[in-house]
Amino acid sequence: MFTEYKKLPNNARVWIYQANREFTNKEIDFISTKTQQFINSWTRHGDNLKGSFTIKYNQFLVLAVDESFNNVSGCSIDSSVRFIQQLQNDLNIDLMDKMNVTFKDNDTINLVKLSDFQKYAKEDKITKDTIVFNNMVNTKEDFEQKWEIPARESWHNRFLV
Repeated sequence: MFTEYKKLPNNARVWIYQANREFTNKEIDFISTKTQQFINSWTRHGDNLKGSFTIKYNQFLVLAVDESFNNVSGCSIDSSVRFIQQLQNDLNIDLMDKMNVTFKDNDTINLVKLSDFQKYAKEDKITKDTIVFNNMVNTKEDFEQKWEIPARESWHNRFLV
């Protein structure tokens, strides 16, 4: 059951899918339509889930579910992963590579392999003040407050000099 993202409670659970490139406007329309359709049919053992999504920087798809309405189960999480895999196939895009890291350079979003991120950190091209995207956050509130943070406040800190 789809609801507006802003209407979800702060403790709604989120999953962040980072694309390996920016979405085109046509792809954003496609993703929005398909994601709303998926959420409208998303269930947990036959019970509706109350969910939503948001797209950030034309590169991040965030799925969210209100677990105070109904908890997600392993099966419902699996169905969301299958949905994301279908989007990947439909758009010829990678949304699930956890070895990619994103960070900001002024207003530019950069996506690099983790090994390159480590190299840039050693070369001081990435510093403790570089804004990184912490895709490990689990709630809407953390997404809104702790997703874009200085590297020193994130798991990325371990790679910095």
